Amino acid sequence: MAVSKILLRAFVGLVLLWLIIPIVIIVPMSFSGARFLAFPPPSWSLRWYEAYLASAAWMQATRVSLIVAVSSAIIATVMGTAAAYALNLASSRLVRSLQVVLMLPLVVPIVITAVGVFLVYANVGLLATMTGLILANVMLGLPYVITSVLVGLRKFDPAQEMVSRSLGMNRLRTFFIVTLPQIRPSVITGLLFAFISALDETVVALFISGGQYQTLTKRMFTALRDEIDPTIAAISTLLTAVSFLVVMLVALNARSAERSRATS
Repeated sequence: MAVSKILLRAFVGLVLLWLIIPIVIIVPMSFSGARFLAFPPPSWSLRWYEAYLASAAWMQATRVSLIVAVSSAIIATVMGTAAAYALNLASSRLVRSLQVVLMLPLVVPIVITAVGVFLVYANVGLLATMTGLILANVMLGLPYVITSVLVGLRKFDPAQEMVSRSLGMNRLRTFFIVTLPQIRPSVITGLLFAFISALDETVVALFISGGQYQTLTKRMFTALRDEIDPTIAAISTLLTAVSFLVVMLVALNARSAERSRATS
């Protein structure tokens, strides 16, 4: 028994090491003073972070990515919460089957999704627009919100809504006063995952973004294709830090929800 536990821990440790090796390599390289990417760095410097912050092109791409990530996360959270609420209440098999359709962005290969979005946008004039980027990322973020909110709703006692409505509240007011406060952690979790999804999205952005509405990830891909600039390592480190921070917020949100549920 002890041997099996040791082997399991060793296997898990190897898997974790394999996952974090890229980060372990990229982070020191972002502080390199060399003109080209080198590991280990021959010298240490903040020059590539300064180059990123001083570049108007990089800053424009960063602004576009942040606007798209925040806007699409908010819209996806509102739509996804409403969809999850409807799916949770639905008794019809046809309505419940819509959940499979809403989950398609997670199932269909992202390249196929990107090509489909590109063809649609080419016909309606949404290529290289902020609106097009936001709508595409709303579609990609919806499954995360729906999944998270459904988990919260299935832990919620629907009898509380029935009591509220029996006292004269309509369904909409009951949702905001009774239901939403109790599923808030699930809604916040969905919001954060939708934000990460939009901020890190690359494949769809390669097809539909461009011009002044070029996302940070697409510009990074273009820069890697044209020239291996250590600025990419600095930006990658910052994106990793943001993603890690958001994941930590999700974990803290889940822990606080469990504590409040236990105390109540």
